[in-house]
Amino acid sequence: MIIQDNVIKAYLENVYFIAGTPCGGKTTVSRALGKKYGITVYDIDECFEDHQKIANAQFQPAMKKSFRDADEFFGRSVEEYRNWLLQNTREQLDFVLLDLMRLSQKEKIICDCHLTLDQAKLYTDPACMAFMLKKPGDIVDQYCNRPDHQGFSDFIHSATDYEVAKATCNETLLSLNAQYYIDVRESGYFFVDRKDNKGVEETVDLTAKHFGLTQ
Repeated sequence: MIIQDNVIKAYLENVYFIAGTPCGGKTTVSRALGKKYGITVYDIDECFEDHQKIANAQFQPAMKKSFRDADEFFGRSVEEYRNWLLQNTREQLDFVLLDLMRLSQKEKIICDCHLTLDQAKLYTDPACMAFMLKKPGDIVDQYCNRPDHQGFSDFIHSATDYEVAKATCNETLLSLNAQYYIDVRESGYFFVDRKDNKGVEETVDLTAKHFGLTQ
């Protein structure tokens, strides 16, 4: 069965989406916003394992792909790694949209997600979309220094050659986010860029105002 995009969009009218670049503050702002306004936060990364369990290799091959260890995972070419990440995100989106349609019928939801600009245009209104940005740099070190990414840190450090794994990961994520960072800034969508040195509280207040939560 194919569900048209306009139907999905109508059913997501109670969802506020927060997307952006790695380390842009998506999770921090989502959680702070949810706590301040009593809104449930749906983090797609936290839901991945549950979605993976019900995925089917025939229809979601990237989600079901397994790796022996960090050497195999980070031993792919940048192109292979990039294509796998993109496909993984596209495959999980079906599960995410269905979850959000179900959850948002009874309450408002903040979704901490990885929407592209094209997906944002399809599934939500600009008034319900916010981007948290940080110009891509040494993403691996930034990730590894965060307590909530300890699992990723342990995994990449288990590679036989950590520096090679780190370089591959950084190059892959840069290839995915460098143009995205520019495109979002030029898109007309609401965004907050960490280079402007706004604190969490100010960013939350600006985002809440954009979402109409302060009215």
